[in-house]
Amino acid sequence: MPTELQAVLFDMDGTLVDTERLWLRTVEEEALGLGLVLTDADLASVLGRAVEDCAEHLAVRAAGRAEPSRLGPSLERRFTELVRERVDPLPGAVELLAALHAAGMPTALVSASPRPVVDTVLDVLGRHRFATSVAEGETPRTKPFPDPYRAALTILGADPARCVAVEDTPTGVASAEAAGCAVVAVPSYAVIPPAPRRTVVQRLPDVDLGLLRRAVAAS
Repeated sequence: MPTELQAVLFDMDGTLVDTERLWLRTVEEEALGLGLVLTDADLASVLGRAVEDCAEHLAVRAAGRAEPSRLGPSLERRFTELVRERVDPLPGAVELLAALHAAGMPTALVSASPRPVVDTVLDVLGRHRFATSVAEGETPRTKPFPDPYRAALTILGADPARCVAVEDTPTGVASAEAAGCAVVAVPSYAVIPPAPRRTVVQRLPDVDLGLLRRAVAAS
């Protein structure tokens, strides 16, 4: 059937693992070193964004006191170290992945984080539960562009119209929808309103195979 669910694609930070707070801590510490204080106005340029995008944002705010070429490696190093110290699955993440794996449903991890961070999280969640993964720097553009999701869909050999992405930020939602996927949004720090082909829930434990199937069927 054309509306039958074919694959589930997951964002990582803030969706499956509690690393969004670690990323915010990383950016806040880097900003403080530049004499800057992050506000809610910065969140759209920080959450769900690649390291390079965030480095560019901080460099603009610093008004020439720092170069993105220096800020990027520093942000990546700080974040990787924090994730390696402690990364915790969010409530419901392991159970959902296990249920999809048991049902034979292909899944992919699609992240704007660097490969070392993605690999650390894969070890925590279980590599066997994912058919593939895409990290920052492995596509021409990263979120909010559709490239990462399109790359995962190509590897899976899946029709985007029959796939659903699970995301927590407006940046990630924009990426998945631009790639043609239905979306189940579980907002973390930023508000995500319902929209056509988009289902919004409050908590990851509210997501199950039935909901994912309905999200594709409804679209």
